[in-house]
Amino acid sequence: MTQLGLIFANFLMWSGFFAVIPLITVHFIGDLKWSAASVGLVLGVRQLSQQGLTVFGGAWADQIGSKPLILAGCLLRTVGFAGMGFAGSLPQLLAASLIAGLGGGLFDAPKNAAIIAVTRPEHRTRMFGLTSISGNLGMVTGPLIGAVLLGLGFRVAAVTSGSVYLLAALIMGVTLPWLRPRTEARNSGLNGLKVAAGNRDFRRFTLVLIGYFVLSTQLNVLVTLKAVQLGGIGATGALYGLSAGLAVALQYPVLRFVETRLRTRVALVGAVSLVGLSLGLMAFATTFPALLACVVMYSLGTMTVYPSQQTLTARFAPPEHIGSYFGFSAISLGVGGAVGNVIGGALSDLGQRLGLSALPWLALFGVGLLTAVGLWWALQGQSTDAEPATDGSVLSEKVT
Repeated sequence: MTQLGLIFANFLMWSGFFAVIPLITVHFIGDLKWSAASVGLVLGVRQLSQQGLTVFGGAWADQIGSKPLILAGCLLRTVGFAGMGFAGSLPQLLAASLIAGLGGGLFDAPKNAAIIAVTRPEHRTRMFGLTSISGNLGMVTGPLIGAVLLGLGFRVAAVTSGSVYLLAALIMGVTLPWLRPRTEARNSGLNGLKVAAGNRDFRRFTLVLIGYFVLSTQLNVLVTLKAVQLGGIGATGALYGLSAGLAVALQYPVLRFVETRLRTRVALVGAVSLVGLSLGLMAFATTFPALLACVVMYSLGTMTVYPSQQTLTARFAPPEHIGSYFGFSAISLGVGGAVGNVIGGALSDLGQRLGLSALPWLALFGVGLLTAVGLWWALQGQSTDAEPATDGSVLSEKVT
């Protein structure tokens, strides 16, 4: 029941998120004619505030447990998303985005820590895969619901999307036990973060992944803008539906294929390279079907990275500092997501001014190449680069 609750609550969180986040780009750029850079700044603030607080949220989870932080985070996310519907100026939208980000920062790492706490080690990759699938189901339904709600006005869509987090909080309140933190972690303060930051291999792995999250964030910025340009406002539903639908259908078999046939380093480098290549090819997509073909490549890459990153993070971490390690790992998503949102919007504006529509996409392709090379270096010679399992079981590499 606990694991099912986590999976379903994760579905609701992603549904609520993707019911409103794509609409921010559509509403404030398409309807209100704000600049892409200003909306990119709003999305970047949300991303940076969430992942910045996630760093500390994980350490707090080690000390007081995951459940109170998850519940508080859901409540803040409700207020933030609902507030976006009433924002009439950039400062107001930035404030609502900040509150929404802080809410996510409270529940993000504690949710991952809760998954670790209630799941046996040999089943964690599978559990992260299932939660990822539930999130992708949310990515499918969220934009579709958001598109319907947008017909009633952006304010209705924002308030409804925020309210979904109240339901998620209720489910977590009923199904998630009050997990007692380990005794050695209760009075450790931020020592867990110091341990994570002091782990050279883990630190290097986390920092290099910033480049990947610069790329993955573009689904909400540049890819959405190009989809609307080529297919109209209704194209966002097809865009997110395809990306998430592929993940729902293929993530688990792809993950099993990777685990049984590829070394960890090869799988991660290959996946990041595929994401970078797909974004680069979007420069040459002149029709909406051609863009969707690139999105297929993009999705095949992204669906491999998340479960691998989460599982490796858990294997790096000592049991008493699980939350802190997940918190520290949020640096890559926080910095990469914020930079990606801001740069994505700025590159779009710059490309239009210079008449170089391919500029943003080729720049992202370069980021992908550099990140792939960086990951190959970061994982070189480490015990994370274990032999693939040949019996269909989950990889059992140890991280020292």
